[in-house]
Formats: sequence, structure tokens, C-alpha cells
Amino acid sequence: MGKIGKRDLRRWRGLKSLVHDAIDATSELVELGHESTARNVTGVTDRLPPLRTPARVVDGVRRLGTRGVLGTIKLVNRTVEAVSDVALDAVERRLDDEPGVVDALPMRSDTTSSGAWIADAALGLVNAAVGDHLGARANGLDLDMAFRIGDRYVALDRETIEAQLDPPSKKVALFVHGLGTTEWSWCLEAEAYHGDPSISFGVLMARDLGYTPVFLRYNTGRRVSQSGRRLAELLERFVEAYPVEIDDLTILGHSMGGLVARSACHYGVEAGYAWPALVRRVFYLGTPHQGAPLAKLGHAMTDMLDTVDLPGTKIVARILASRSDGIKDLSLGSVVDEDWLSAPPDVASDAPLLPHASHFFVSATITEDPGHAVGRLIGDLLVRVPSADGPRQRETHFAIETRRYGGVMHHQLQNHPAVYAQILSACTRTQAGIELGLLGHIHDGPRSFSGDGHVAPPRRG
Repeated sequence: MGKIGKRDLRRWRGLKSLVHDAIDATSELVELGHESTARNVTGVTDRLPPLRTPARVVDGVRRLGTRGVLGTIKLVNRTVEAVSDVALDAVERRLDDEPGVVDALPMRSDTTSSGAWIADAALGLVNAAVGDHLGARANGLDLDMAFRIGDRYVALDRETIEAQLDPPSKKVALFVHGLGTTEWSWCLEAEAYHGDPSISFGVLMARDLGYTPVFLRYNTGRRVSQSGRRLAELLERFVEAYPVEIDDLTILGHSMGGLVARSACHYGVEAGYAWPALVRRVFYLGTPHQGAPLAKLGHAMTDMLDTVDLPGTKIVARILASRSDGIKDLSLGSVVDEDWLSAPPDVASDAPLLPHASHFFVSATITEDPGHAVGRLIGDLLVRVPSADGPRQRETHFAIETRRYGGVMHHQLQNHPAVYAQILSACTRTQAGIELGLLGHIHDGPRSFSGDGHVAPPRRG
């Protein structure tokens, strides 16, 4: 059995803390259900004068008793938490500090049966669901933003980064994963697609184009704008610490990752950082620039259920309302603070794309014909084609290319051979003006496309 370090202990402490939080939350749901039931009963008895006063007295006694019991449960719960934390503090003081370089889960598609993969996948899902809560509570399960090079998470200093590179390339490809996953998702189904479980876009770009692949790991339950601002800050430190001068920074974002990339570019320019000028291309793979249907549905259901004063609807509405801020941002495709600091808008705020970079929007449909009406309606099951085709913006001119792939699901865009063929083609073109063969524009009306891609799913067996 491996040695337990401080990071492992923080994870266990974080899990314990989350259980205590869940107990409190459950107590509050029980109280919410009691109050909803009581309001319905008193709503009837208030119309009957002989019953109005005694019913109100009984309800007052009921409320005091319920709050007393639930308050006791919360008190005992937090007392147990405090006592167990004291014991964990004593253990933590005896553990060694963690090194500046931390081993990561191997990026291979054949690790899915291992305990390490299950734990990593669970962390990604927990962060998606309640990541904002984890961050606010400094919970040990919070996936703080980190850069991965090879099989290590690295500190942003020259010595640590240089030790992971042999040799460092002047071209860097940054991969930003989507909601509910970790950076491991970039090697999804590698063996089925490429005949080798270790193949990812990062491996292919290093082999074919000479890029240094860097994978971002972050808490997808946080606000997209918070992750974007944090990424902008860390990218500046990364570029400063990188052993050689970078002349080509290509960013690839899958799903929410594309929104985080857009947000980072926005805040990087706003802060006057140097790294945005190095960005040559940004690939948005299945990114919900105009929102995702399931996120929109969750928002609508929360409002609808909350208007009905019944325990079954109030409790469900409260649970839906407690979904993470990151999930809420997917409703509109929000990328800036203004979208959540003010009243919820009907559309996401305008955050201009980098005008000097080339932008590639990739969408997929579950139908083999990407132009099929059903495919355009439901897209890849999670993101519809118009949303993945790019953000709504005022008439803006820059290099753009849009591709659609049929017979491909949302998660498959991260490692599909046909998508990589498009990445390879784009990255081998040199000058931004000639690079795409066209100068495109985004606006609220019809869009122009460079072409559709019809690809078949990988054969198995």
C-alpha cells in the first residue's frame, strides 16, 4: 500500500466535510417539506373560523418541535465534525509536505477499471455538481486549477516545468476539458479510435506538429468567468516560467472548456497580459456558446416547480436550485462576470473573440447526416449545432472555420480521428489570413460554413 500524503488526507477530510454538509442540507429539506405541508393545511383551516385559532396553535407547537429536533441534529453533526477534524489535524502535522511535482492518473483509455481512475472520475463529477460549494468551503475535494505536463502536475516555475520537457518546444497546445470531467477525458476511447490506449490529441500534436501538450485541470462547478480569470492569471505565470520563448499558443477547449478559454482570453486582454498575443488558434469542440438545452431545462424547471407550494415540488426545486454555478452558466453560455453579478439576462454578454487568432467551431450530430433535421434539433445530445457553431456577436470579422460531424456524440469530439484531421490541417497552415482560405464573420443572421464532415463512429471488436 502506498504512502499516504497530505493531499490524500485533504481528500478524505473533504469527503467527510461534504457528508456533514449533506446532513445539514437534508435537515433543511425536511424542514422545507414540513413547512410546505403546514401552509397547505393552515390554508384550509384559516377559512374555517372555529378551526383557525386552534390550528394555528397546533402549528406553532409543531414548528417549535420540528426546529428543535432538526437543530439538535445539526448541532450533533457539527460537533462530530469538529472533534474528527481535531484528530485529522494531529495526523496531518505528522505527514511530509508535498513536492512541487505531483503524479497524475495515466492518460490511457485502458485505466478505466482501476481504483485511481474511479476516484479521479468521481472527483470530476463531484466538482461539477457542487464545485462552487467546495471552493467556498475550501473543501479538500476542490480541484484547484493545475497544469499537467506528461504524467505530472507542475508548479509554475522554470525549474519544475523544464524538468518535464525534453526538449521544450516553442509551440504549446493547451487542452481545457469540459464539465464533470478531468484532463483524462482527452484520451477517451483512444484504443477504439487509434488502436493505442495512450493516444490523445496531445500525443498526436506532439508527434506530427512538434507541440508541447499541456493539459489543464480545474473545478468545473465554479463560475466560468472565475475559471477564465484564474486561467488568464496562471497562463501569464506559465508563459513567464516556460524555458523558451513561446511563439505559437494553440488552445483546444471541449464543451465548457471552450467557454473557459474564451473567458480567459477576454480577461487576459483586459488585464494587459502578454500571453493573448501568442494565441494563434482556438478550437471549440462542442462548446455551448449560446447555451445547452439541459441547462436551460434545469433553469426552467426550477422556476416552475418553485411556484407550486407542495413538498414534492418545493424540495425538488430547492435541489435543482443548488446545482453548481458552473452548470448554471451553461444555460446561456456565460463567460464574463456581468452575466451573474446582475439580474439573469436573456442572452450571454458579448465577449469579443481574439481578433488576431483563428477560431474553429466544431459541432456534432448523432445523425450520420449532419444536415438532417433531427440532428440539427438535438445536436450531439448535449449541445445543439447552432450553439456549437459560435457565439452571438455583433458583426465581427476574423478568421473562422466551422465544421460539423455526423454520427458523433458529444464526448467523442475529444479524441475522434476526423476531428484530429481537421486540427492537423488547420495547424499546418501558416499565415492567419490565408490559413483558413476565407475571412468569416459571426452575426445574428445566417452563417456561412466551410463544409460539413460526415464520419462514421469507430468500429469495435
